[in-house]
Amino acid sequence: MIRTLVVAAALALAFSAHAQKTVKIGVILPYSGQFADGAKQLDDAIKLYVKQHGDTVAGKKLEFVRKDTGGIAPAVAKRLAQELVVRDKVDILAGFLLTPNAMAAGDVSAEAKKFMVVMNAATSIITTKSPYMARTSLTTPQLNESLGTWAVKKAGIKSIYTMVSDYGPGHDAEQAFTAAFKVAGGTVFGSVRFPTANPDFAAFVQRAKDQNPEALYVWVPGGAQPAALGKALAERGIDARKTKVLGQLELADESARKAMGDVAIGIITAAHYDPNHDSKLNHEYVKAYNELAGRNPNFFATGGYDGMHLIYAALKKTKGKTDGASLIAAAKGMKWESPRGPVSIDPETRDIIQTVYIQRVEKVGGELKNVEIDKIPNVKDPVKEKMQK
Repeated sequence: MIRTLVVAAALALAFSAHAQKTVKIGVILPYSGQFADGAKQLDDAIKLYVKQHGDTVAGKKLEFVRKDTGGIAPAVAKRLAQELVVRDKVDILAGFLLTPNAMAAGDVSAEAKKFMVVMNAATSIITTKSPYMARTSLTTPQLNESLGTWAVKKAGIKSIYTMVSDYGPGHDAEQAFTAAFKVAGGTVFGSVRFPTANPDFAAFVQRAKDQNPEALYVWVPGGAQPAALGKALAERGIDARKTKVLGQLELADESARKAMGDVAIGIITAAHYDPNHDSKLNHEYVKAYNELAGRNPNFFATGGYDGMHLIYAALKKTKGKTDGASLIAAAKGMKWESPRGPVSIDPETRDIIQTVYIQRVEKVGGELKNVEIDKIPNVKDPVKEKMQK
């Protein structure tokens, strides 16, 4: 009996010592379903960062536990976050491609006081769900308010028709774009909203074409929908070189451009990252990502890559302490040079501050590429910035 107790105590001590030398990161992404490709791109960037920088930080080995939400499933995301905290004993929550899932998991982060890094989901209010949350991707208003102002002041567009997906991020995008567009002197003369699941883009595009617009503003989530929408624009005879088509970067992502073909020429987007961004660090990053994943990184990937940078840097700063309060304190105000350019974490909102690039699809050397035509540096999330004033 005594020997059994001694063995049990030794095992418990050994387990405790092992646990103290390990940092467990729970990654929640839609690995299956219509957003699976985005999840793979983001997760490949996580793997690349670990490959480049090692799996030990501040003397502690990183372990990853990956969970699949299957798509937009906030109840599932919340349950998985709870399982990761309670059963798997993770120290950090990460991933979160989609807004509803990030919002739901935020409740778990707040209650369990766990550091949470949102690597893609972009609705402005997400970081208000937990004081232990930081975001390394973007906010939808950050890109679209910049684009709305630019459209009037730099592109000379006087009126526009808007078309967006009918859920949180689409509403966020439309509100930010149209508010800035109107303040700059433009007029929004009509709008439609797409259902989120399997929308019939052709009918909506025809309705827009019947209005004979000077310009269209479009927002749909990344994945298969931008290409489907581009196809509908082409089939209805809307040429982006004549009728200006503006949107967030998903609209002219590499996969969307390939699916659309030359119909994509002329599409103007606001972006925080594109693999064609010209910097030494980005060229190295694109090359390494291609070697690992066999394709270029996109905005999904870069949110994951920078998310891992933030986790590593925060752990180094805390000397391996993993409680939520210590890690979020370390993350606030963090600055670094990303493949996308200089970035930092706003100490007040815990959102990323970054350059917004205005880009246009052009044919370069026989290939369709996004070409930077303007940029707006040091852009904060405008929604929270206004609340602070």
